[in-house]
Amino acid sequence: MIALSLSEIRDLTGGAVHGTDSPEAVVVDGPVTTDSRDCLPGSLYVARIGETADGHDYVEAAAAAGAVAALTSRPVAGVPCVVVEDVQTAFGLVARGVVDRAPELRVVGITGSSGKTSVKDLLASVLSSVAETVAPVNSLNGEIGVPLTVCRVTPTTRFLVAEMGARGIGHIDYLTRIAPPQVAIVLNVGTAHIGEFGSRENIARAKAELPLAVPAEGLSILNADDPVVAAMASGLASRVQLVGLSPEADVRAEDVTLDERGRAAYTLVCPQGTARVSLQQSGAHHVGNSLAVAAAALELGLSLDQVVAGLGAAEAVSRWRMEITDRADGVVVVNDAYNANPDSMRAALDAVAAMHVAGERWAVLGGMLELGPDSDAEHAAVGSYAASLAFDHVVAVGEGARPLAEAFAGSEWVPDTAAAHDLLAPRLRAGDVVLLKSSRDSGLRWLGDRLAAEGGPVTATPVSTTSGEAVTR
Repeated sequence: MIALSLSEIRDLTGGAVHGTDSPEAVVVDGPVTTDSRDCLPGSLYVARIGETADGHDYVEAAAAAGAVAALTSRPVAGVPCVVVEDVQTAFGLVARGVVDRAPELRVVGITGSSGKTSVKDLLASVLSSVAETVAPVNSLNGEIGVPLTVCRVTPTTRFLVAEMGARGIGHIDYLTRIAPPQVAIVLNVGTAHIGEFGSRENIARAKAELPLAVPAEGLSILNADDPVVAAMASGLASRVQLVGLSPEADVRAEDVTLDERGRAAYTLVCPQGTARVSLQQSGAHHVGNSLAVAAAALELGLSLDQVVAGLGAAEAVSRWRMEITDRADGVVVVNDAYNANPDSMRAALDAVAAMHVAGERWAVLGGMLELGPDSDAEHAAVGSYAASLAFDHVVAVGEGARPLAEAFAGSEWVPDTAAAHDLLAPRLRAGDVVLLKSSRDSGLRWLGDRLAAEGGPVTATPVSTTSGEAVTR
């Protein structure tokens, strides 16, 4: 955290100080958090009012844990407060104040219908190999997650990687005013959250808010293999680089190969030269992800050698994203159940289909949320797609996934994860690979964890253990 006095926080937010007559003497130099349990000496506690809890009820606990101040919507005894009309808006203003106090900071914004977190993790790994880098924990990519990430910036932070999600028009534009990007990455425009946006055209409009925020001296990195994304180049103030497999891409991959685990290697072709890249992540979709990372890292001053080394060394960080566990009994569990949409479902199925499998391939698939009136058709299309690949078994879990099962002849439908476990546990054999993929509310990630822990000691891809959007407590 870049230290801010309570008087500076007051001036940034337009709030009023309560609980101290010397706001300039109260200095926030510890973690900024919305969870009282995460407070440490010097913390600022942001007292959000959430769906199930009022953060003001936990101000006393935050102070006991070391918080020196709170951002609140009403005065609370026991700790100095900056009282504002809207805590969420004020929190964003505090975060912008942190960015403005870090003139050497370079900000990269990432958006897309799928793959944001994987690209964020990969870029953070590459950049942190050369300089102090701040990136979100898992998928902190909204109006609270972005300020939480920004407020971790220190005076010595060189790079800030900001993942930016949206559930409507204007959301990303708002986030870019908190963390103004010098580099923007737009990965794809799919059908995630189409039930909330109403159309793919609206999703594209929302994603385009990120490159539109990049200044003339900045760079927008667009996916050449997604025509909707590539078309965003028109009308931007910034420079543009296209990345992908297309021969028109400025940064592209040639001679792509996959090993027995579905991990890609390819020749990177870019203005700085050519080099062979080998990735640790399974799935051909990570080729495009890594090209976007390469373009951003090169723009930020890394050498081609540093980029290639960083890409080759990066391992999975965030949980439940192509998380591969080799069980002692020979079963391989691929837990990609953090979230799902039709595009990421197909990418996960492709990744497992590309793996060398001695036994049978299983796909355990749950429902995809926020797809609107096309939900049944989208689930059926995923079932048909799985049938076109080398899967021996498909298990559809939950009522939302029933159309998926109906589209895969011989598939099995179960009502919940307990039933799925009872079906799978006695039937998995050495050499089998089982993929778990669904939207986050289905519980499949926990089923994946349970299956991974069975069959004796395991060897798992190293991942962090922190997950989810910030909570109010």
